[in-house]
Amino acid sequence: MTSPFHPPLTGVHNFRDYGGYQADGGMVPKGLLYRSGHHVKATDEDLEALRALDIRTVIDLRGITEREANPCRRHEGWEGEVIGYEGETTSSPPHMDIGPEVTFVDFARDRMLAVYTRMPENPAMHTMFGRYLNALAERDGASLVHCFAGKDRTGIAAMLLFHILGVSEEDQRAEYLLTNAAPTLAVLRAQSVPKMEASIGRKMDEASIRAYLEVHEDYLERFHETVRAKSGSLDAWLAYVIGVDDALRQRLRAKYIV
Repeated sequence: MTSPFHPPLTGVHNFRDYGGYQADGGMVPKGLLYRSGHHVKATDEDLEALRALDIRTVIDLRGITEREANPCRRHEGWEGEVIGYEGETTSSPPHMDIGPEVTFVDFARDRMLAVYTRMPENPAMHTMFGRYLNALAERDGASLVHCFAGKDRTGIAAMLLFHILGVSEEDQRAEYLLTNAAPTLAVLRAQSVPKMEASIGRKMDEASIRAYLEVHEDYLERFHETVRAKSGSLDAWLAYVIGVDDALRQRLRAKYIV
């Protein structure tokens, strides 16, 4: 079986195909749905590998400050569309902004849990999740969804699509946790850890680093808990907060269940 991390990229963290899962009445196709971290350090070889995938739509979940600080590379001649947000989509991502007291794994995990508590309440992310799902329904060819690290905002985006397609909760969780198997953690570490350590003025312990750079089941569960508290169910949240109506659901299911 082909690795979901194929083609292997060396300058882009967590690039993978998130198709290939059993859905409601069929399979999620491979070769259409890709996810990753940002492409600011993509090598020329990475760009050539991406060219071969014919990705026509990029949904960039980062805010404007993140995009300006880390402009993504695209291969020469790329003529696709990048869909982004006009302002900020997050308030101080924890891998980019850290206070001097953040050295202990419990504090790090609490900070990440706070990210997943805020996300369901964030109007900017409501907009971007809606744009992501509509782009998947409306545009032809393969798509790529990414944020900074390709694990939190991007992980939730992929989970939302899977929920609509009827992918089991077990497989939703498994795909989300695949982030921890990405062979490119060193890329994210190099982009993130020096900034955090410079901020706190000393080395971070490994457990705290991994709490920030990986994903964990309780992060995903915190998102679900917050959604249930806000809207009663994920389906209600998708309908009334994100704007996923029956017509959009049907278009997505027709396109991504084969």
